[in-house]
Amino acid sequence: MRIHVVDAFTDRAFGGNPAGVVLLDEPADEGWMQSVAAELKHADTAFVEVRDDDEPLPLRWFTPLREVDLCGHATLAAAHVLGGERRFATRSGVLTCTARDGWVELDLPADPPAPTGTTPELVAALPGVTITAVARGTTDVLVEAASAAEVRALRPDPDALAAVPGRGVIVTARGDRPDVDVVSRCFYPSYGVPEDPVTGSAHCTLAAWWSPKLGRAELRAEQASPRGGRLRTVLDGARVRLAGQAVTVLAGVLIV
Repeated sequence: MRIHVVDAFTDRAFGGNPAGVVLLDEPADEGWMQSVAAELKHADTAFVEVRDDDEPLPLRWFTPLREVDLCGHATLAAAHVLGGERRFATRSGVLTCTARDGWVELDLPADPPAPTGTTPELVAALPGVTITAVARGTTDVLVEAASAAEVRALRPDPDALAAVPGRGVIVTARGDRPDVDVVSRCFYPSYGVPEDPVTGSAHCTLAAWWSPKLGRAELRAEQASPRGGRLRTVLDGARVRLAGQAVTVLAGVLIV
């Protein structure tokens, strides 16, 4: 089986978010896929069953600890490896991806978060953050901070973060640079990912939150993790078109 490591949402090696991409000739055992993802230790590994017919290619995503319903950066990585226009059959429905001119565009379901209240767990988890709003999407809690500087400087409490119900926590603020509309960071300690370098699926929530607030369908987003990454989002009704670049840093053969 062919295996790749791809840095997603970046135009340079060792930036963005690394993802494993395993190309399967036939369906694989779920336990085996989980073991491979744990071995690779990336935030997510994509397993794609490659076939010759015109049906969508089965695609599943695993963190080092468990399977997830949606992963943007590993989907982008898989589309980058395969090239062209691809349709993937996933837990989140059929996803269409197009790779051209050095960019990959993903068509993903929007995840409008519903406003909710601040909790003691969030306050304890995010020292130094002035919380101006809290909302809950399908899987993540979104926390709006008073400034991008607070987001960039954040040193969260991982134990308190793990106690927050849901997949994880997105901390976000308006951009602080001319070419950045939105800044964010994403934390998923209960899924074995203390901080995700760049999170495509989180931007289905971020785009649905910020586009109405900023009055623009198209946004330029920065995920301000230590590795960092850039994305372009377009909110289009119930969908988000998410675009990013990618770099393959490893290609080989999985022999077990």
